Amino acid sequence: MSVLAQLNPLAAVRRRFQAWWQSRLPLKDSTTLTQRNVYILPTRPGLMLGLTLLVLLVASINYQLNLGYVLTFLLTGAAVIGMHVCHGTLRGITMHLVAPDAQFAGASVHISIHIQSERKGVRYGIGLAVLGTDHWSWTDVPSQGSTKVQVAFQPERRGLHRVPALTAETRFPLGTFRVWTVWRPAAQVLVYPAPEAHPPPLPPGEPRAGGAATVRPQATGEFDGVRAYRRGDPLKLVVWKKAAKADELVSRDAQQSQRFELWLDLAHAAQGFGNSREHALSRLCAWVLLAEKQGLRYGLRLPGTELLPDSGPAHQKNCLQALALA
Repeated sequence: MSVLAQLNPLAAVRRRFQAWWQSRLPLKDSTTLTQRNVYILPTRPGLMLGLTLLVLLVASINYQLNLGYVLTFLLTGAAVIGMHVCHGTLRGITMHLVAPDAQFAGASVHISIHIQSERKGVRYGIGLAVLGTDHWSWTDVPSQGSTKVQVAFQPERRGLHRVPALTAETRFPLGTFRVWTVWRPAAQVLVYPAPEAHPPPLPPGEPRAGGAATVRPQATGEFDGVRAYRRGDPLKLVVWKKAAKADELVSRDAQQSQRFELWLDLAHAAQGFGNSREHALSRLCAWVLLAEKQGLRYGLRLPGTELLPDSGPAHQKNCLQALALA
């Protein structure tokens, strides 16, 4: 048993009950709020209002105050109407979740939610948040229209994560009642490893299988063979670092590049980290981004997975996905 559970057993029971209750909610990316999944309870101001009405009623009965009866029943009627309006503000809306894009570990994942209303009337003061947090996004839904709300959460580690449970609530119009719902989306988000902040240069290229190589690439991630720039050379072959130093455009030798292949290997990235697999994956992530930025063709080697050398956004995405799920 944890220390927190020993100090506060009621909090532990509450957490277990919440986990059990949430597990019974269906997983779906679109939900319509009805009387079956919308809940209502008085807020603290609402409880104080109820206590005040009780005191007014007792005093009016005790002292036979007709004006006291009028005030008590007027306030009670306003509270009952406010309760009905508050429940109706949330009831009947439809919420659609847009699956979030993949993100790097340590960064916030933004979740977009479209709220749609078919009612002839504006719905005011609707807030959404990740369940258990206090970071609310508030909006009004126009008459027979829709609006878009964004909430965010930060995954703790890389991998494939389910979007956390969300909650929507309103306290409009009087703030005396809180109406809320809990929603468990079915969408998942892929979290890539966080790229290393200052990675070492790219590893040297490996000789292409079946080909002879007489010149070895440098360990700086750039190939030795360069030549003067020729009209029509692709910009990705231009060695911009050398051009900045020598004030002359030079390009990589495509023939030499064809003799070598750049492989990003987990075993090579793990050197210096011991058994820290996460640090090695973080370095591989940084190398993938660096190789793609330089326009190089690169492959990825992981235990049980090998992606052949290629380049482009699709290849980068496949490599990052492999790193996230490694």
